[in-house]
Amino acid sequence: MRLGLIGQVRRVWVPPKVAVRQAVQYSRVYTYVAVAIDPLTGRLWWAWQENMKGAEMARIWGAWAEDPAIDGWVWDGAGGHQGEDMQAVDAPRVVQPPYAPELNPVERFFRELRRAVEGRVYPTLRAKQEALEPVLKAWQADPERVKRLCSWKWIRKALKNLSNDPSAAPTSPLA
Repeated sequence: MRLGLIGQVRRVWVPPKVAVRQAVQYSRVYTYVAVAIDPLTGRLWWAWQENMKGAEMARIWGAWAEDPAIDGWVWDGAGGHQGEDMQAVDAPRVVQPPYAPELNPVERFFRELRRAVEGRVYPTLRAKQEALEPVLKAWQADPERVKRLCSWKWIRKALKNLSNDPSAAPTSPLA
């Protein structure tokens, strides 16, 4: 998920006939948070990355691929996923069709993250990161909440079907 200082105006509750004024910042600086979710267990991994280039992504995803709890992940076909560096990461992938974010459970999680930090002005990108970190930690500490958000019935069924076929991999893909 891209995190930047281009602000978003959010709906807010106010008494009737009260004008709402929201400050919005516009600065083109970004950082990225990589997130992996196991929709069956609610386990969550996350890490900050500088950009979405293959080498930077491979650094994080390569480390995650060594975790025995990660059998593979849902792959959305982003440009950074298709480079040599990412293709060298040894983990099974479930490839999504193009332009189908609704199929990736992590996209729903990203909406919750955005809801937590948008609508405010931050003095620096680091300050916005620091505001998001407790939110990430709270989600990480509550696997049941993650499952309620991301473990859809059709995902559980598809993963069960994969686990019944020994030639199919992964057994518990992450998003």
